[in-house]
Amino acid sequence: MTIRCCLTCLLVLSALAGFSQVTVDAGRVKGPLSKMFNECVGAGRANEGLRADWQRQLRFVKDALGFRYIRMHGLLTDDMGVYSEDRNGNPLYNWQYIDQLYDFLEEIHIRPFVELGFMPQALASGPKTIFWWRGNVTPPKDYQKWSNLIEALVRHWVERYGEDEVARWYFEVWNEPNLKDGFWTGDQAEYFKLYAATAQAIKTVSRRFKVGGPATAGNAWVPDFIDFCVRSKTPVDFVSTHTYGVDQGFLDETGSRGTILSKNERSIWGDIRDVREQIDRSVYPRLELHYTEWSASYTPSDPIHDSYHEAAFILDKIRKTGTAAGSMSYWTFTDIFEEAGPRFTSFHGGFGLINYEDILKPAFFSYKYLNQLGPFELVSSDPSSWACKDEHGGIQFLFWNFTNTSPGDSINDQVYYKRDLPSRSLGARNIVFVHLPPGDYTLSVYKTGYRCNDPYTTYLDLGAPAQLTRQQVASIKAHNDDAPVLRKTVTTKGEYRLTLDMRENDVYFVKLVRQ
Repeated sequence: MTIRCCLTCLLVLSALAGFSQVTVDAGRVKGPLSKMFNECVGAGRANEGLRADWQRQLRFVKDALGFRYIRMHGLLTDDMGVYSEDRNGNPLYNWQYIDQLYDFLEEIHIRPFVELGFMPQALASGPKTIFWWRGNVTPPKDYQKWSNLIEALVRHWVERYGEDEVARWYFEVWNEPNLKDGFWTGDQAEYFKLYAATAQAIKTVSRRFKVGGPATAGNAWVPDFIDFCVRSKTPVDFVSTHTYGVDQGFLDETGSRGTILSKNERSIWGDIRDVREQIDRSVYPRLELHYTEWSASYTPSDPIHDSYHEAAFILDKIRKTGTAAGSMSYWTFTDIFEEAGPRFTSFHGGFGLINYEDILKPAFFSYKYLNQLGPFELVSSDPSSWACKDEHGGIQFLFWNFTNTSPGDSINDQVYYKRDLPSRSLGARNIVFVHLPPGDYTLSVYKTGYRCNDPYTTYLDLGAPAQLTRQQVASIKAHNDDAPVLRKTVTTKGEYRLTLDMRENDVYFVKLVRQ
């Protein structure tokens, strides 16, 4: 028997009084498992997608985590070379960089969730930009030229990939236009004008293509947006918006703002359910709802993104969201992310599931375990878990404890999650699998938590060096490689019991594979 990550694992054959217990009934199928959790994932900007390291990481993430769509900023920004004008003001289109990026996405079988923005400088009505890479956030100076650009680009995609393929994409108009000092210099009415022009241009190519918005920060504008589409008879196929696990602020362009993880138990999932209800009460109650950004924090410098706490946070929020959203796009898959410019340290609180050196963060393992769940959800007595089975009779049980240990307003994340934070013991968890087909199984148990798939704490043990050597990177990876904490062959006549030690913010993934 192999024991890893300071875990005490006890296998027992009889009931154990006094232990917290959960029953997994292999004979009771609840229904098909919703896969909305890995429908889509975020990335920083389109130009980063031309980099070899970005592409290497996305290929790996696609294979390991199963994401089917990817969304990113800056598709039309000048560093993608899409739009210019000749000396007479006639538009010049160049799809070269977009083709390189989208051909790669096609190669690895991940589709674009197309965010249409920001404004090409030659088409912009003003000089205002955002981020180190200077995305222009002003309305078009000529709406007809904007519409022509969108129509020409969509027609190019149809020619290159086929109408049936493009009909499976999503077209989202702009990003967070409600942040007037950030992503959009116009007001709400100006955004609705942009949306209408864009939606009509897309639908001119094919009525089958899916377009939506308002892509707002903080769950904003949804009833107003739907009402506008109804009154103006503007096409709309889905609603998109964003939410983060903090109570104040929506944008940190420089990565220098202090943030505090919300103590509101309904953060994230409460927002999503509330917006779903807004849609349900509208004239268009069947509109899809997509959260095209979400995470614990909206700043690219929040150490909770690197912490083991993030793994349980992710699972808690996704589980409680249920089926209220069609997708929840985690922001982002990689720390190759340059809104505030290139970063200087390996662990800087970046959004990614993976850091620059391909080190897998605890958040990565949450999605890894989710992606390994079987297609059929089982009835389970534990609300902080998923129990599933596959076509071969194998059982997967994913469970966790999420405890928000943040002190709240007395200290921000940039101080609290920056340090070594040992987790508190919660005692033993007794898991009872019942109605298993008799026979032999391979039992495998995986864990993510404090000092287990916890590379940030390993990094602290190394003295938190500003730059990691190759040997240090290799050492961090070796100590956090998701090797099973327990693997054994077990025999059952229909019932099997397993007891595991549980600590705050632990995540366990248990697999029973029939031999």
